[in-house]
Amino acid sequence: MSSLRAHDDTWDIATSVGSTAVMVAAARAAETEREAPLIRDPYARILVAGAGTGVWEFMLDDSFAEKVAVADPESAAILAHMGNYQAVRTHFFDAFYADAAAAGIRQVVILASGLDSRAYRLEWPDGTTVFEIDQPKVLEYKATILASHGVEPSTGRHEVPVDLRQDWPAALVDAGFDPAAPTAWLAEGLLMYLPAEAQDRLFTQVTALSAPGSRVAVETVGVQAQDRRELMRERFQKIAAQFGIEDAVDVGDLMYHDENRADVTEWLNGHGWTASAVTSRDEMQRLGRWVLPEDADRTAFSDFVVGQRD
Repeated sequence: MSSLRAHDDTWDIATSVGSTAVMVAAARAAETEREAPLIRDPYARILVAGAGTGVWEFMLDDSFAEKVAVADPESAAILAHMGNYQAVRTHFFDAFYADAAAAGIRQVVILASGLDSRAYRLEWPDGTTVFEIDQPKVLEYKATILASHGVEPSTGRHEVPVDLRQDWPAALVDAGFDPAAPTAWLAEGLLMYLPAEAQDRLFTQVTALSAPGSRVAVETVGVQAQDRRELMRERFQKIAAQFGIEDAVDVGDLMYHDENRADVTEWLNGHGWTASAVTSRDEMQRLGRWVLPEDADRTAFSDFVVGQRD
């Protein structure tokens, strides 16, 4: 279980779970500036620069990666893996939304949207509405920063400022969501911050709101052994100390390491969906972004699940 979480905790963009959204945006920014990027997010760097965390800006500094490679090649490989993973994950779920749009779905819900910029950067068909659910301060930060740079959504965007542990279905409907219309749902970078029972409750609620033909995409939670988590913690503490990174967030302390967590694909297939999964490792290898040893523990890596409501 998480050591830094409580059942009623809250956060803004610079604290707790909110700060992980800055990490993900930093990875998107770094990927965008690569020579041959898998995804392009022209707004990610803006969002990172205004967040006031500082700690994640190292991901945008090429010289930092080079210095780590000299000091600790294995840690450098792990950092490269983290960036590649975020790029591949974003690429996969961007494709999910492109497929959903091509199938005629015009209602989109992004759960725990954080600094997700799809409502701004993707090309949506006319009539598409994107609902973003997250903590009020997180949504306020994103909208304010992007508006201050003259950035407007590329389609209809509705904020639903509510914690997913509260009555978010009612808040979503109040914001204009139509339960009778097919919906494309996304749970990306979310489940690891929920305990097992909350995960089940979330998908029960999603199912109840999903008309036939709805689609869902999910990033599952990899299972990493405790000794491996401790080794990773020690490595990143060493890097932080060596390079003067202050207030480094230990993301592992924000997660719920719950052995009783349901298998998402199995759960969906047992509750009115037809679902399948690909491993993130296979997807990274397919796209030429795998940099870890071939004997790396497969269970430590997440799956990308897609499903359609029967």
